[in-house]
Amino acid sequence: MQTYKFETRISKTGQIKLPLSNQLFDKEVEIIIVPKQEIVSSKLNTSDFVDRWSGFLTNSNIDDLKYQYLNDKYK
Repeated sequence: MQTYKFETRISKTGQIKLPLSNQLFDKEVEIIIVPKQEIVSSKLNTSDFVDRWSGFLTNSNIDDLKYQYLNDKYK
């Protein structure tokens, strides 16, 4: 089964215009409408980025874990 994908806009009156395609003349078709989601891009400046992600990968007892690992490894 051949499928076609068209990107178009529904007018304020509710009409949908499709490109002219002779292959679809006088045939039954199934139409599925999938609304596009708006892409919201908010640009962060560097200070906002640092404030948002600071401490994401920190571990307060990292030195203790290193010591324990090395102690276990070289016993």
